[in-house]
Amino acid sequence: MKRRALLAGSAGIAGAGLVPSPAAASSSSCWVHTWTAMPQLTEPGNLPPAPFTGSDSVLVDTTLRQTVHTSIGGKLMRVRFSNAFGTTDLTLTSAAVALPAGGRAGVAEIVPGSSRALTFSGEDSVVVPVGAQVVSDPVPIRVAPRSNLTVSVYLAEGQAGLNLTSHPGSRTTSWLTRGARPLEAELPGATPVDHWYLISGIEVIASAAAGVVLLGDSLTDGRGSTTNGNDRWPDQLAARLRDPRLAVLNQAAGGNRVLHDGLGPNVLARLDRDVLGVSGAAWVLVFEGVNDIGTAPATEAGQGQVITALTGAYRQIVQRAHAQRLRVYGATITPFGGNTGYDDPGGLRERARVAVNGVIRGGIFDSYVDFAAAVADPANPSRLDPLYDVGDHLHLNPAGYAALAAAVPRRLF
Repeated sequence: MKRRALLAGSAGIAGAGLVPSPAAASSSSCWVHTWTAMPQLTEPGNLPPAPFTGSDSVLVDTTLRQTVHTSIGGKLMRVRFSNAFGTTDLTLTSAAVALPAGGRAGVAEIVPGSSRALTFSGEDSVVVPVGAQVVSDPVPIRVAPRSNLTVSVYLAEGQAGLNLTSHPGSRTTSWLTRGARPLEAELPGATPVDHWYLISGIEVIASAAAGVVLLGDSLTDGRGSTTNGNDRWPDQLAARLRDPRLAVLNQAAGGNRVLHDGLGPNVLARLDRDVLGVSGAAWVLVFEGVNDIGTAPATEAGQGQVITALTGAYRQIVQRAHAQRLRVYGATITPFGGNTGYDDPGGLRERARVAVNGVIRGGIFDSYVDFAAAVADPANPSRLDPLYDVGDHLHLNPAGYAALAAAVPRRLF
């Protein structure tokens, strides 16, 4: 891999010195998220395949088995399930956690004898109200750092209606089968689908640990990474730092924007749920804005407006996070020159990207990470380095995501 100078700015916003040090990493044990996925409303094309989606309901008499990749470990864990976008109550009939066969991501098989049934206030089943989430009771199971964990859930009644909460950009294979089978070691004949449904977080009891929440779009969600390879830049950052006390929490979604709803609510609307409500969070890294620039009109007025609006939104994020004693870092927006959707002949969006990056570098955050410098083509900084370009001149391949992970200084945490 080509080596590149890695840059990061120092704290510089007015009053930043008055922000207390992150409080989550206390010496006592507490609940800290080890994995998250941003809840979204499932688009029609991302609903479960037939027969698991009908004309007026989804996941009826269905066992859903999914794997997730942890960041920190623990001996006691609990699972969060979300009905954030459902328009009807959701009954989880039974659920369990287990270790996947071979420790692999995206497999339907689990290690025999490793399964542990989940309960909710002591009951096997739970009703998740419209718009709500539920947290399981703690269950003793050894969760290793940077390992894969299986979550299985059975829904006897499914969910009425077609508004299903999910995270389509899982880059991980899940499995669907008929019948109540969450504790079974194998699911022969199960149907694969590369989406997560209903799960939104895994927490562990940890001592002296805290998390960094990554607010992002498809570049953080991992478009261009390897399905079941866990080589998004957040995964590679956790593997590089190998810090048993630092949880790396991915709250990104493809198509997400800071200012307007797109695929999922805009950042200002989801900040409370996806950052401030995350247990154990101590830091936030904001790597969003490219979709705001790329979807705004390619006019002087349109791009001038988005520069001003993004600057104001970044300040709002900082203010709201500081009120909860979180430090806030910004990441510069990476190049998109040559992308057929975002690059414009007049270069107005490129000038907006440069201007917004100037704001990010200029001290609006407690510190910044220069992702743009890490992956730009040295001969043409408006474009991605060809070594890192997945091919659309916007998204990165695994080597490019490794370059982003390498650009994040350890000292920030």
